[in-house]
Amino acid sequence: MQPTVVRVARLTDPAGPADGVRVLVERVWPRGSSRTSVVLDGWYRQLAPSDALRTWYGHDPDRFPEFAERYRAELREPERMAALERLRELASGGPVTLLTASGSPPISQAAVLAGVLSGEG
Repeated sequence: MQPTVVRVARLTDPAGPADGVRVLVERVWPRGSSRTSVVLDGWYRQLAPSDALRTWYGHDPDRFPEFAERYRAELREPERMAALERLRELASGGPVTLLTASGSPPISQAAVLAGVLSGEG
């Protein structure tokens, strides 16, 4: 079985040939991004962290380890598990790029989600 290839990128990053399927993993459409100028194959709102978790985290790098732990716990909720399974099926067909509005993709929910999909978390 071939490993799942999951990349993380900003929504505003240009699409590239290695991206495969591009999926937004934000609850709301990011401000300042035009829906018509973005290359996007899907939007998985259900996989975004809860508002309470997102607000608590505030993209504070010192809080990222605890954020990642809490977010993985949220991903075990039934609605999110179903969406995660659909995304896993999508990823089994080739590369997937998880898109985020975060200014720091390596410490975003997309990074945590990429680890989960790749079997690392």
